[in-house]
Amino acid sequence: MTSRSRWLALGAFGAVMAAAVALRFVDLATNPGGLYPDEAAEGLDAARLLHQAGFHADFGVWFPGDGGREALFAYVVAAAFHFFGETAFVLRATAAAFGVAGVALIGLLGRRFGTWTGIVAAAWAAGSLWLICVSRDGMRNTIVPFFGAVALIALLHWAGRPGRATALLAGAVTALAAMYTYQPLKLLPVLVVVWLIWLRHADRARFDDMRRVFAPAALAFLAVAAPMLAVAVTEPVSYIGRAAAVSALNPAVQADSSLPIHILRTIAMFGYTGDGNGRHDIDSLPLLPIPLVLLGVLGVRRLWRSRRDPSHALILLSLPVFIIPAMVATEGYSPHFLRVLGMAAPIGITVGLGAVELVEVGRRRWGRGAGSLAGAAVAVTLTAVAVWSGWAYLSRPVADRYDAFSYQTVSMAQLAAEHPGSAVIIDDFSAMDVRFLDFDRPPAIVSPGTKISNPSAYSEVFATSRADLVTALGPGSAADATPVAWDPSGAPAVWAVVP
Repeated sequence: MTSRSRWLALGAFGAVMAAAVALRFVDLATNPGGLYPDEAAEGLDAARLLHQAGFHADFGVWFPGDGGREALFAYVVAAAFHFFGETAFVLRATAAAFGVAGVALIGLLGRRFGTWTGIVAAAWAAGSLWLICVSRDGMRNTIVPFFGAVALIALLHWAGRPGRATALLAGAVTALAAMYTYQPLKLLPVLVVVWLIWLRHADRARFDDMRRVFAPAALAFLAVAAPMLAVAVTEPVSYIGRAAAVSALNPAVQADSSLPIHILRTIAMFGYTGDGNGRHDIDSLPLLPIPLVLLGVLGVRRLWRSRRDPSHALILLSLPVFIIPAMVATEGYSPHFLRVLGMAAPIGITVGLGAVELVEVGRRRWGRGAGSLAGAAVAVTLTAVAVWSGWAYLSRPVADRYDAFSYQTVSMAQLAAEHPGSAVIIDDFSAMDVRFLDFDRPPAIVSPGTKISNPSAYSEVFATSRADLVTALGPGSAADATPVAWDPSGAPAVWAVVP
């Protein structure tokens, strides 16, 4: 690469990272706004780690509450809280920082396939509406692209330089990414096994070099995974409960379609349909727009052509492996974008390789000028996608975010904080918001359907419906309830009464 090309590549990567920062941090204090209880659960555990004596994760790695969660993200949030304060903004800024780091690591992974492959991969990740949505929510999902890329880099480093040190690193990083992040990366060990079997047939000499250090890799994996394996053995219901509950094998699962339709819709996320959950997507837009699907097809073609190479084989195999969680988990909307987060880094590399393939095809068939034109078209497309993604996300009205991000619960928490000695009537899941936002001044929390025996003990009682107040206080007291917060349509969202 010439000096001019190196400077051009450096400038392009700098622009990509600047876009990644802007798309994840601009207006973060108010957009998306509200706070979904799963986000609050992460913040609450982080605050408890800092302030609640005796509070700790099981085996140091697992919180059994809120359906069971890996503790890694909460530890990072706790560190951020220590330095910057315990607010919803800091919680989401931590997630956004992971999102930016994920863009950089996807670019670094792509660089193993060529400088411009890495830059295109990072550019796609920076401007992907899917990854922007994930990065701006304060949930542990946001760490998956980062750790997924780190694990793939470690595995390729092992394949490129088989030895004890690289095997130890690959085993340890694979365990970290698979066991301590989020469900989609649980299949990393499966990917590694399939990849090694593939290499045994495609590149026997390299496989034999790697086989000599299988033991260090396995021991490193087990050593790092040991605390989480202890959780799986001692708390199996907590550890596998959520995965089992959303699986197609669960006859009680609440799915939005039959299994065949669910599978078709999941495949159709490439260019046709998107996630109906407003936290994961905007207006059910597809995970990849059509122009990038076409680049992805070219990328898969290039991966297949070079499938005997360990790097290309690993990315090629990761695509079907990491789509499995979304295929077998039918609960909720389909496609479900959080369940395919393991594909983030591989998709980035596939799009990057597709762009390189397009440029090379143009040069071979029509000359250097055609190749340059193809490169310019890729750059314009990626820029347009990033601008479109940013506009779609940042221009979304509050009405579209209100329910998805539990604005009414946040309003209740704020009102309770302004009225010391109050009580709130709220379900246990939604109460995560109140417990986190009012951590240093918690109100009494009353479950819906419960009668309050001594209403005069509270300065004020808040609920999201008058009916909850009637049950808790009786029709006489509830008759004096007045709305104190409203949704975007003007309907009462929070009611209050002084007992």
